[in-house]
Amino acid sequence: MNLKTPPLSRPPIRILIVDDEPDLVELIALTLKRMQIESDTASTLSAARAALLLGRYALCLLDLKLPDGDGMDLVEWIQKEMPETPVAVLTAHASIEVAVRALKLGAFDFLTKPVDLTVLRQVVTGAIRLASGAPETTSGLIGACPAIEDLKAVIARVARNQAPVHVHGETGTGKELVSRLIHTSGSRRDHPFVPINCGAIPSELLESEFFGHKRGAFTGAVADQLGLIRSAEGGTLFLDEIAELPLSMQVKLLRFIQEKSVRPVGFAQEVAVDVRIISASHKNLRDEVAAGRFREDLFYRLVVIELYVPPLRERLADLALLAQAIVSRLALGRPITLAPGTLERLMEYDYPGNVRELENILERALTLADGDVIRPDDIRVRRGRRPQAPERAPDRPLPEYLNDLEREQMRQALRECHGNKTEAAKRLGISFRQFRYRMKKLGLG
Repeated sequence: MNLKTPPLSRPPIRILIVDDEPDLVELIALTLKRMQIESDTASTLSAARAALLLGRYALCLLDLKLPDGDGMDLVEWIQKEMPETPVAVLTAHASIEVAVRALKLGAFDFLTKPVDLTVLRQVVTGAIRLASGAPETTSGLIGACPAIEDLKAVIARVARNQAPVHVHGETGTGKELVSRLIHTSGSRRDHPFVPINCGAIPSELLESEFFGHKRGAFTGAVADQLGLIRSAEGGTLFLDEIAELPLSMQVKLLRFIQEKSVRPVGFAQEVAVDVRIISASHKNLRDEVAAGRFREDLFYRLVVIELYVPPLRERLADLALLAQAIVSRLALGRPITLAPGTLERLMEYDYPGNVRELENILERALTLADGDVIRPDDIRVRRGRRPQAPERAPDRPLPEYLNDLEREQMRQALRECHGNKTEAAKRLGISFRQFRYRMKKLGLG
């Protein structure tokens, strides 16, 4: 007698719907049922908390206006008590700012009312895919200094939601690498990652390249073109050097972000697009807004979550790890070693071009090396740090002069950390309490 072990049945996928509109709840529940997904419902915050404590849900669909309070409180509660549960908030179309605030608090995504069922299915599918597990987020980010460890932790958190992310850092620090790690670690990893260098496309071609066009829409349009945004459908759109976009194109990009749809050149109808947006720039977007070169409303749509990638000179403790990894990749399997003194020579330089410049230096050294050893003389960089301009003697009392220097250092740290006092204190090597005391003493707040 041949007895077969019955296959283990998987627990059903279940979603919690938190809303006090019966008709909307019924519509969402019916849509989920057609997707073979079960659902529970709650019409108040207290009922939602009770349900979340009793069951495990692949997603919580949450209205922000409930009879017994603000749904934003539940978003915060879920992030503290059960951060593994994704939350998608439901909000009126005129309340996008509220949805952006929810994303900053950790919400997975948002849907506007009346709910588009196609968008609903996309959000639900993304949440389920996220729950299925993501690959290691930090495998491509080399380094163990505190700043990089913090960055790895933030990437892991950011990868779990759909909020727009802005990556800020100097040229060559690895902003695209960070953006790709966010993509490959999240629910969109099986869909395209489409990078666009906003400063490399001629201004007259921007609209066509971004949104696509219909054949015959203009001279030279010999065939339909999908456009870069639609080619990222289901995945991530990476807008590199976003500060280089002209103001006229910034208006059109803002509309796309708000409406989640595009109208290709020559088309009469708009086409819905589901993409996550990650932007990057070596410029400080806040300074660009202040100078009138970047739209403030677009800034707030793009910079929901901000990541800072430190320059190489601020993480020289990682130089040995980076150098070995780069050499191993460039050597294509050859056992290359660094001779005594080579690393010391590399440490003497301040790398204005950051990791990208380090790669160029090591690639040149590998070409010049005699055999399988890179020696100090193979490293062609100038010795010493870049010379600083000599300071003229102060023309005021020394204590006043030193206070001014300290005040400027603290302001600079706050600018670079985008107003985050805890991070600014770390950058200056002092405690948060010391930083707060010095700010008060120096009249900075």
